Amino acid sequence: MLKPLFYVLTTTIISASAYAAIPMPDYAVPSQGQQVILNIPQLRLFLFQDGKLIKTYPITVGKASTQTPLGEYKIGAKVTNPTWNVPRSIQKEMAASGKPVQTSVPPGPNNPLGPVFVRLGAPRLGLGIHGTNVPSSVPGVRSHGCVRLRSPNALDFAAAVQSGADAAVIYQQASVNTDEQNDIWIAVYRDPYNKRNLNKKLLNQSINSWAEQHQLQVNHKRLINVLSKPSNTLICLTCSAGKTKVSGNLSSLQWTSGVGEIVELNYNKATNTRPQQETAPESSSIEVDEDTDDTPKQNITPLHPDTRPASQQPAPAGSVSTPNSDFDTLM
Repeated sequence: MLKPLFYVLTTTIISASAYAAIPMPDYAVPSQGQQVILNIPQLRLFLFQDGKLIKTYPITVGKASTQTPLGEYKIGAKVTNPTWNVPRSIQKEMAASGKPVQTSVPPGPNNPLGPVFVRLGAPRLGLGIHGTNVPSSVPGVRSHGCVRLRSPNALDFAAAVQSGADAAVIYQQASVNTDEQNDIWIAVYRDPYNKRNLNKKLLNQSINSWAEQHQLQVNHKRLINVLSKPSNTLICLTCSAGKTKVSGNLSSLQWTSGVGEIVELNYNKATNTRPQQETAPESSSIEVDEDTDDTPKQNITPLHPDTRPASQQPAPAGSVSTPNSDFDTLM
């Protein structure tokens, strides 16, 4: 069991409704087996099992100068209590900034990899999904390319994900979803890598197609506003004035292709349902590019994998907080 001495993880049973209002990416997950999806603009990791979302967490990704590379990967070895071998490039950064130069950092509260490291792709790529000794740095765009989770979430993820599972790092600047009453909800995210690849024509096409099929009226003023001011806010484009909450679970539309249909499971990608065998860890010493952050460390109570205290969630004017979500809803 993944339980480092210097962290305590409270076991929580998560109901399916806990993730009901989390916007889903436009990605066909396999009907069998596991799939990890990391959406860079959304700053969120998703873990699916047999086509169902079982875990989701806020993340920190690489900054613009050291981007987390997009593509498809495999989940590799999982290492608890990793020792961080500091790459020479980071040692040079330490020296240049006047910090004491370190060649390695042992497990413990000063280790920027946190209590667990999950390899993403081949070791030669130098990528991983790991915890952090600075929980306030998550979510964000500030790493050297690895993906950070708050340490309780990293432990939870490592315990749930299988080595050998498929993983995809994608770049979708919007999530277009429908709820169980067929209303359309959209969240638009900032463009941290300045890709400017949000295809508004296909997005509008898919929204209008769904609305026409279900005899809904799209509030184009709301759509224009959210596209012009990305804010991670979950907004309903077709709701009546009295509706302020998502009805049931959200389902993603195939908006990146302009189809305007629900994203279906990928049965062609279905693989053996037997759990993948653990990949032998290359070592408990991990050498990856990462920061030693000067931000004061926080002793925090582990949070639910997908929610923060309401007092820490900013609510823009006119928005309504959605329970168990990192998003606000806006009519």
